[in-house]
Amino acid sequence: MTENNPEMLVRPVGYVRSPASTTPSEEDWWMDLVSEIVMDESLVEALDQLDYFTYITVLFWMHKRDRSNLPMKINPMGRKDIPKRGLFATRTPDRPNPIGQTTVRLLGCEGNVLTVQGLDALDGSPVIDIKPWNPGYDSLEGNESAGE
Repeated sequence: MTENNPEMLVRPVGYVRSPASTTPSEEDWWMDLVSEIVMDESLVEALDQLDYFTYITVLFWMHKRDRSNLPMKINPMGRKDIPKRGLFATRTPDRPNPIGQTTVRLLGCEGNVLTVQGLDALDGSPVIDIKPWNPGYDSLEGNESAGE
């Protein structure tokens, strides 16, 4: 990286209100979890017709992740039977910029509060952005990823 990299300023558009304040040990713990995203009240108008969509993509800051000793290679899903790979080739939450992305079911939108199902963000996580999930843009037909 060079010294010419601009500093980036990202402000939250809202915060997660969730019963999960720490990451549970169970796999897929968030799949049925119902949470709320409390949006900044100045952005209520920007939520107009969001409830037209069944799913939304939520970008959030994983504010409780310790990044002091970030590994560059990991065993995917913590499984020792899978060879290590670079962290950018995994979905690990341990990232240089701890930005989480999850597509969730939008259960409701009332005022500045969105009720969602399937959000793996912890209580208090700052929300960076939300976008409607659109199969025309967000699905890749015939995607042959080796993924995790």
